[in-house]
Parts: sequence; C-alpha cells; structure tokens
Amino acid sequence: MDTRLINIGFGNIVAASRIIAIVSPDSAPIKRIIQEARDKGILIDATYGRRTRAVVITDSGHVVLSAVQPETVAHRFTSKDTVEDDEEDIEEEPVAPSEAADPRIPRGRPAQAGGGTAPSSRGGSAGE
Repeated sequence: MDTRLINIGFGNIVAASRIIAIVSPDSAPIKRIIQEARDKGILIDATYGRRTRAVVITDSGHVVLSAVQPETVAHRFTSKDTVEDDEEDIEEEPVAPSEAADPRIPRGRPAQAGGGTAPSSRGGSAGE
C-alpha cells in the first residue's frame, strides 16, 4: 500500500488518505470546530506561531492548523510530488542560526560615523 503524504508547512506532513476537508479558518463555524477540538485535545497546531491560514480536518476527527493557504495545500494534495519543501505562501524573515545565537553581534541600530550626532537646526545662523 502506497501512502501519499502532504506537506502542510514547515516540514509537517499529513497522510492524504486521512484528509476529508481543507478549509479557511475565517468563518464562525470553523472557529467553533477549532475551539471544540482544542477542548477535546484533538487539535494539532502546525503553524509554528504563524497565522493560521488553513484548517485540515481528518477522518479521525483531528483538526490540524497550517500556516499555508488552503489552495496551496489542495494543490499539493492533487499534485504527483506531494512531499515538497516549498513554503512560498508563508511570510517569514529567515534568520541565520549563527546570527541568532551569537551574543557578540550587536542587535541595535548601527552606530553613525562622526560621533553619531546630527547637525542642529535650532534657528541660529552659522555666523553669529
């Protein structure tokens, strides 16, 4: 038996044969489904802290939250190469691991050349 897998973002995979719906999280009934799944302990949050853009409902009743658009998940569902690592619908700023972990790298604005002070414009003229 060949199990097809669908990438729902950030390397998270769902079995295609278990998916019964891929919907947008914007309507009140879907928000209610998400809250009920959270209360029952059958909610799987695969958004990594990003905004939920798609809700995948499985035949087991589990509800999976994804940060990719429902159209993208559906396209991956219907395409031949289902396990891909293309996150084109996720708006994120990648940070190099070495840059994020090194405490010696300054995090503020870069210092200005020439002492860091801008010329003053207090209304006086230079000749006074």
